[in-house]
Amino acid sequence: MSLETLWFCFAALALAAYVVLDGFDLGVGLVSPLVAKTPGERTLVSASIGPVWDGNEVWLLASGGTIAFAFPKLYAVSVSGFYLPVMLLLWLLVFRALGIEMRHQMSHPLWEEAWSTAFWVSSLLIALFLGVALGNVVRGVSIDAEGHFFAPLWTNLRVGDETGVLDWYTLSVGVLAVTVLGMHGALWLGHRTRGPAAERSIVLAKRALWVVLLLLALVTAATLFVQPLILTSLRARPLGAILPVGALACLATSGFSLRRNRIERAFWASSGFIALLFGSAAFGVYPYVLPARIPEHGLTAVAAATSRYALTAGLSWWIPGLVLATGYFVFTYRKLPRGLGEGES
Repeated sequence: MSLETLWFCFAALALAAYVVLDGFDLGVGLVSPLVAKTPGERTLVSASIGPVWDGNEVWLLASGGTIAFAFPKLYAVSVSGFYLPVMLLLWLLVFRALGIEMRHQMSHPLWEEAWSTAFWVSSLLIALFLGVALGNVVRGVSIDAEGHFFAPLWTNLRVGDETGVLDWYTLSVGVLAVTVLGMHGALWLGHRTRGPAAERSIVLAKRALWVVLLLLALVTAATLFVQPLILTSLRARPLGAILPVGALACLATSGFSLRRNRIERAFWASSGFIALLFGSAAFGVYPYVLPARIPEHGLTAVAAATSRYALTAGLSWWIPGLVLATGYFVFTYRKLPRGLGEGES
């Protein structure tokens, strides 16, 4: 395995960890209006992610730092090309944090309702934006011959050589992301809390599973139509089929566990499904780190990578850092209370 491929896997691993871990607390936020009907239940929903939500975002910083270090050209091209969406995402992350932290600072119905709304709206939009971002990477962007691009929010919503951030394909991936993370968050609430909110969460997860299956089939078909590189990658490296097959197996396991009311097992299977689904997308576009609508303009891992000396030296701090971070997260999650009820934290 080349150094460029290894660092591509590192970046994908950090992003997958972020999507799985911050994914469930985003999901908790976006389903909160559906499962929390009273102020006490809204407090319970917030308390279920209180000890971990900000720590989960460390993986977003880790993935961004990995990309900036190992693939500086990718970082420069993508952040400048997606400048407006990146700024919107940062503001949404700020409002989500405020929604979590400010709600309990004053005991007043209007104050609490305002910050609860900020929490679920920002969570919903972040989940949508993350899906749209993944859709843009898989579909490819309008990189010119000089290796630059700027993506407007939308053009004509069709997939062509000149694309915007939003079109029918990226929006479909965004809707899939919202549904998957909503199910993921409902499963978290189902096994970490107790009471009416937990019961509603389990019912919601069971319903969302069928929507996920339908959308997954539609988005998969659309992806193969929009991005021929996916099939090319599978033909060149057929062992990569393990990733999507494993994702489907995890989704099936989650469904069977839900039917048997084994909610914790369903949650962990959902985590595997999300990680392997993300891995399938990363595998499908490799060796590109940013495909282009005109294939020869795409940015490959080799072209985007820093020097081989830097990639080699970086292993001495990235791998120990990953081990320490993983150990800390395992310790933290093992200490979380189970069956949290109203009035507990």
